[in-house]
Amino acid sequence: MSLPHAILTALLEKPSSGLELTRRFDKSIGYFWSATHQQIYRELGRLEREGSIRALPRQGVARGQKKEYEVLPAGRAELARWTATGQDPKPMRDTLLLRLRAAAVVGVDGIQADLHRHLALHRRQLAEYEEIERRDFPPERDAVEDRLRHVVLRAGIDLETFWTQWLTRTIEELEGL
Repeated sequence: MSLPHAILTALLEKPSSGLELTRRFDKSIGYFWSATHQQIYRELGRLEREGSIRALPRQGVARGQKKEYEVLPAGRAELARWTATGQDPKPMRDTLLLRLRAAAVVGVDGIQADLHRHLALHRRQLAEYEEIERRDFPPERDAVEDRLRHVVLRAGIDLETFWTQWLTRTIEELEGL
């Protein structure tokens, strides 16, 4: 149920076409809620049929021009309702942790290389988040909207910090076997 809410959030931040939404998902929302191009377009159609969003009137020639969407009052109300509704945390499902548990019974052959690969990926993601933080969140940006966006980014930074530390310790532990 969260994809429509992610799209409504993105459209309230800035009316966009499906292609622009896909690009924005790749650069921001997609860090914590991913969606494919097809999923976004399918959801845009559903949201439009429900009356939550509408395509903006096109200027000039329509052929080949991107359809841009904006959120209607019903969509804003749904997003506000959803935002105010409590939700329980989701149980963690991570295949790497499951594979480590399996390695306890079948052996660790091959898993160490993947742990190193995961560590490199998490280090790269952490560096990217930290660059976004330096670039987009200087101390003087302290409006409520900026602070809320920053705490979401901080969650990503903290999670990547956790994974890099945990993977480093796990690799050290396995190398001691």
